[in-house]
Amino acid sequence: MSSSWCCKNNSISDVDDLPLSGVRVLELGQLIAGPFCGQLLGHFGAEVIKIEPPSVGDPLRTWRELDVDGVSPWFRSLGRNKKNMTIDLRQDEGRALVKRLAVKSDVIVENFKPGTLEKWGLGPSALHPLNPSLIFTRVSGYGQTGPWSSRPGFASVCEAESGFRYINGFVDPETNALSGPPVRPNMSLGDSVAGLHAAFGTVLALLSRQRNSGVKGGQTVDVSIMESMLNLMEGIIPEYDRKGKVRGPSGSTVTGIVPTNCVPLLTFTNNTFYPNIYRHWGERRHANRHRVARQAEIEEAISDWTRVRPVEEVVDVLEKAGVPVGRVASVKEILENEHLKARGAVEDVWVGSRAKTRWAAPGLGEHTDDILTKELGLDTKELARLRESGIIA
Repeated sequence: MSSSWCCKNNSISDVDDLPLSGVRVLELGQLIAGPFCGQLLGHFGAEVIKIEPPSVGDPLRTWRELDVDGVSPWFRSLGRNKKNMTIDLRQDEGRALVKRLAVKSDVIVENFKPGTLEKWGLGPSALHPLNPSLIFTRVSGYGQTGPWSSRPGFASVCEAESGFRYINGFVDPETNALSGPPVRPNMSLGDSVAGLHAAFGTVLALLSRQRNSGVKGGQTVDVSIMESMLNLMEGIIPEYDRKGKVRGPSGSTVTGIVPTNCVPLLTFTNNTFYPNIYRHWGERRHANRHRVARQAEIEEAISDWTRVRPVEEVVDVLEKAGVPVGRVASVKEILENEHLKARGAVEDVWVGSRAKTRWAAPGLGEHTDDILTKELGLDTKELARLRESGIIA
């Protein structure tokens, strides 16, 4: 299982010692953005209760490769450290159960289309009278307000609208615009970036609540996938605002910084390290602004030098020269990487085991009875009735 965040304090093993211990999160979202936020909060100690539709569950359970039990390993990873319930939010009685759980929770995480929770009577105006300090973390394509708020938004679309896709691809030398379609990263980057923003916003809202304990009124963390991607766009907006420069695609390089190119199987970067490359070759080159003017010549020289040498030799020579250089690694090579092993960045986690990752995603509805019994006081007869009517499974 991939563990994307590393605690420096490796002695932390008990969930009670983790920074978000004691925080209860209801996760109502599906697929990637909301659940990734929940995964990050759970990794650092929050009690995350994921609520899924009875019988079918989160669609991500059956996306891509499936394990021997028919569940996606991706879902197992994204759902780690969470408890799991099945409740039918389309039915009044199911929504009533969620409302009762919300009264006992600190945060609701959701990534439905804006207005869905309000339609179900589970929005801030309905729940804040019952739990004034409840934090709503809401992830959507374009945010909860504005003329586009009602539009459905997925990562692929929002990446395009943010300008991210426009600068990723290969340049048409005649127009300096895209030559053909943009190159898409082979992942839903916008969803994960939005999930990161959502987790960060949730922690800030929890900190604000703690520092203003006498003030009632839970905050809403409004995260837009489009704006989350826009937040990654570095100097593109100020460059256009101040200089009228529209940055376009640049293949495998970064516009205006030389060298930052990829050559087959390798990538490396520049500036204070750039002189080290040419010192090794016994040559002298100028500052970055001069190198930009000679980009093609410099990149061709680097490619010619690397093309006739084994990857291992190139990496060894450039590392000894103080040049940041890296292989373009496949997942097989990532799992064999000695540095990542030493950092504990990737773990093997058995379903149900407890480690730094305490458990992989539980089965659909695994904790339904336990939570409804302990938190809401329902007895076995009431559970049986709810199951009979399809409210839970």
